[in-house]
Amino acid sequence: MTQNKWRMAAAGVIAAGGAWCAAGPTDAPQAATQRAVERGIEFLLAGQQPDGGWKLMDRTDPAITALAAKAIMQYPQYGPNHPAVLRAIGFIRAHVQSDGGIYAPDSGYQNYQTSVCLMALSAANDSSLKATIDQAQAYLKKGQWDEAEGVDGNNAWYGGAGYGKNKRPDLSNTQMMLEALAQSGLPQDDPVYVKALVFISRSQMRSESNDQQFAGGHGDGGFIYSPANGGESKAGYVDGDTDRRLRSYGSMTYAGFKSLLYCGLHRDDPRVRAALEWIQQYYTLDENPNMPGAQSRQGLYYYYHTFARALDAWGQDEITDAEGQPHRWRDELCAKLVSLQRSDGSWVNQADRWYEGNPYLVTAYALLALETAAR
Repeated sequence: MTQNKWRMAAAGVIAAGGAWCAAGPTDAPQAATQRAVERGIEFLLAGQQPDGGWKLMDRTDPAITALAAKAIMQYPQYGPNHPAVLRAIGFIRAHVQSDGGIYAPDSGYQNYQTSVCLMALSAANDSSLKATIDQAQAYLKKGQWDEAEGVDGNNAWYGGAGYGKNKRPDLSNTQMMLEALAQSGLPQDDPVYVKALVFISRSQMRSESNDQQFAGGHGDGGFIYSPANGGESKAGYVDGDTDRRLRSYGSMTYAGFKSLLYCGLHRDDPRVRAALEWIQQYYTLDENPNMPGAQSRQGLYYYYHTFARALDAWGQDEITDAEGQPHRWRDELCAKLVSLQRSDGSWVNQADRWYEGNPYLVTAYALLALETAAR
């Protein structure tokens, strides 16, 4: 569903007195979801700074601003012309650089910031932003590791993207790049997707389609953080009977699953099916699955956001787990996030890693996940 069609559909539901997630036989769960979104947006509006941005640590940040602005503009009662959104778009445009990227020059996260800002500008549906969008697309494509940097298809870095120019590529930044390019309308036959598929396939623990040594003999179908430099997983390792292998985990597996679809793979492609089987085996909303022990709470809201975007791209409202139990994932995600909202309307992760102790970032993740689930 396109952004405009989603807005119209959501507006129609609200006008009819309902809400988005049909989690039960009465209107109570739907109303709770709608109110949670409204309270979350109210929290974000109260935290917007005079320059139009939202803070990461001690200064306003274009990426968090883009996430917050997108969450606000996608809610039909606000939309892209709300004054807070317009101020945020102005803040984002102030960070457009001469190379076409959208970032704070001293941040070190140029690709990441450009990806998130491109998503927000695309959601604004404003024709005056077309040139900026086109330039940001070109910037992201140039930042992909390929022959232009002397990297060919035999190199594990090939097709991936990192946080910034000359930064080691990883699946998180690669999936953000692909999401931004797809949302901004880059045709699926663009070479960037073909190159990215090489990197994504090497991030999957599936020896049949991954030529990297760390994947040899392993086939759980899940994804790790990066195949670069011998492979890396933020979940560490699994000790087997005869070897020690990189552990696949939830947030990266949903990121990889979504990226395979964005790259145009058929639903019956073995890589897609293997990732889906992993999702069915480890289906949960209680933790970032297959992260060990206390780590399972780390990156939880990034996981919720990626979970929603991946299953929405898959296009089925029900997932059957490994025990044969069906799950209406949209309803379950809405209920989980409503239960985790704080009294001031925000969300925050007490397991503060990857900036998830920042309530503006986490509230934006939660709202974007709810809005995706509500389609």
